[in-house]
Amino acid sequence: MTESIHIANQQLQRKETSSLALAQSALGRLSDPAGEGSRTFTRVYASQALSAAKEADARRKSGAQCSPIDGLPISIKDLFDVAGEVTTAGSSVLQTQPPAPADAEVVARLKGAGAVIVGKTNMSEFAFTGVGMNPHFGTPANPYDRSRRRIPGGSSSGAPVSVADGIAMAAIGTDTGGSVRIPAALCGLVGFKPTQRRIPRDGVFPLSPTLDSVGPIARTVSCCAAVDAVLAGERYQPKPVELRSLSLAIPRNYFLDDLQAEIARAFESAVRKLSMAGAHVNDMVMPEVEQIAEVNSRGGISAPEAYAFHRRLGAEFSQYDPLVRERILRGKEISAADYLDMLNTRELLIRNFNASRSDWMFLLCPTVPIVAPEIAVLEQSPELYRRTNRLLLRNPSVVNFLDGCALTIPCHEPGSAPVGLMLIGRAMEDLRVLNAGLAVEDILARDSN
Repeated sequence: MTESIHIANQQLQRKETSSLALAQSALGRLSDPAGEGSRTFTRVYASQALSAAKEADARRKSGAQCSPIDGLPISIKDLFDVAGEVTTAGSSVLQTQPPAPADAEVVARLKGAGAVIVGKTNMSEFAFTGVGMNPHFGTPANPYDRSRRRIPGGSSSGAPVSVADGIAMAAIGTDTGGSVRIPAALCGLVGFKPTQRRIPRDGVFPLSPTLDSVGPIARTVSCCAAVDAVLAGERYQPKPVELRSLSLAIPRNYFLDDLQAEIARAFESAVRKLSMAGAHVNDMVMPEVEQIAEVNSRGGISAPEAYAFHRRLGAEFSQYDPLVRERILRGKEISAADYLDMLNTRELLIRNFNASRSDWMFLLCPTVPIVAPEIAVLEQSPELYRRTNRLLLRNPSVVNFLDGCALTIPCHEPGSAPVGLMLIGRAMEDLRVLNAGLAVEDILARDSN
């Protein structure tokens, strides 16, 4: 499948391919027994995808086009409602729940934009880990170093694999503490976490209503921007910024702790390239993160919100993935007073963060501090799994806590382990982050070719 949405649209306009051919290719890759399709998807919409592709070809023939993603294969995470289906959220426990009465608003917008939805992607059960392993449906292997079967990252674990393996042009995931950006970074792709309120969450299985966001994973920043515009119901015209106008700040506390050597090398190399290209890069200390770390050490906001939901759900906790269950049940021990204190702390830190008038436009840091470890190693050690999960969530979760937006862009050398560079903006600076991301991506890609 072609590299980007822009190129795909050019090929469709020149009649070098068709939406039907793209859908057939996607479904062929998905069903290849030698591939990861059976672990990447929990549900496949083969007949619906082919029908939607034919309709897109007919529209194009008549001179009409719904959007930049019209007729392109897209995957959706297994926690978005599709009318008439049970939403299983990566769990075997929910299969007896009532079917969804309607499509999630995000799904409706994708369909209205002409997207060819090929299926629902696998995920960490109930979206509650950044590792991406799933004992119910299996774990799709990271496209990098596949012989060693590394984790894809989570919780949107099947999403990046669907893109990397050419099954989807873009994947729609959710991000509560990094669940779009973590798998994108570990799999060498671009992932965008928008400001929460820009994208509707109606019909999305919740983890934490306070922190949940919906965002895309794709091969390029422009691909993510095109999909984000559909999800947000907005129009987006790419406007790459001049790098010399960019002021970037690197928080040297917290975000750069315990970096693996591969991450440190790739990050410092990326910073050097951006500086040489004219960006203004400065170091800073970000005091807010110490308070955020303290809140998260007490279980965080997600745990009590998840426990409250799952308690009402009526499912049998004993059937949950044990490593997910322990995180949910931790919320049972958090008092109402402590929960309210955490929310109040968050509101105060958001105000301070948004009101800051420092000499920076965006923050810059590694998306995650480690490269993807092997699935088998984590299966053998629950304690290593827990430590890995904490490390993966550490940097990206700050953005959700501060109600910001962020983009992860690959910054590793070709052939080496994927490393993500995270560009962070304040709330509602989404389009500025995407435009800055276009310029950053161009410099990093140009230098590595």
